[in-house]
Amino acid sequence: MSHSENIIPSHELAGYNVDKGVILYMEDVSVSFDGFKAINNLNLYINAGELRCIIGPNGAGKSTMMDIITGKTRPDSGTVFLGQTMDLLKMSEAEIACAGIGRKFQKPTVFESLTVFDNLELAIAGSKSVWGAYFGKSRYLTGEQRDFLASVLETIGLTNEQCNLAGVLSHGQKQWLEIGMLLMQQPKLLLIDEPVAGMTHGEIDRTAQLLTSLAGKHAVVVVEHDMEFVRKIARTVTVLHQGSVLAEGSLADVQNNQSVIDVYLGG
Repeated sequence: MSHSENIIPSHELAGYNVDKGVILYMEDVSVSFDGFKAINNLNLYINAGELRCIIGPNGAGKSTMMDIITGKTRPDSGTVFLGQTMDLLKMSEAEIACAGIGRKFQKPTVFESLTVFDNLELAIAGSKSVWGAYFGKSRYLTGEQRDFLASVLETIGLTNEQCNLAGVLSHGQKQWLEIGMLLMQQPKLLLIDEPVAGMTHGEIDRTAQLLTSLAGKHAVVVVEHDMEFVRKIARTVTVLHQGSVLAEGSLADVQNNQSVIDVYLGG
């Protein structure tokens, strides 16, 4: 199915109530697995360029939510849109990725036998130079692509490591490289799953700076259990519980919410 087949004319969108500032729109989304409702009438709205933290206890539906957004799981009911016109439920995983949604899983998945530079080159949106990159030949890159790659290296803090094999990077650096690989695809929305698990304190601080710097250029959704890290980056926090939004607002708002204290934070 082509992208054009997934476009709904604006005059037909009245029933969806999609605000122009919303880049990700999920409404009344539910999905069950063997009778267990993993997502239960979930409503979630992410604005273009915002940084959102998603927290919640194990089994709250955080991973399933990301699976639905990226097309890995199809919900039983509900509406999921990217922007105002792209119906993600009518698109394949590959189409969703091409449309501008990048997902980073908890464990970094980089090509350890290739250099940092080559990993980024392989990830360039629309790049035809896969084999050139694999054999260390970058002559297929345009000047514009080289400039963009250099800017991504600077953003992720790996300019000095660009000629090193990815396998020798620290755990934190591998995480940043994978974020860089997503950035090479120029996504509208980044889904980042538990980025600081296993990192040193210094790496955690650098990751906070990196994700904060990406907001504005991209919408960034961070799923995280480490509340200290959430405090470093939190702007708006959404708390999931039993597949629904339990609370949403500033970190102070959710920390002082009695329902959140009871089911997640303890008290």
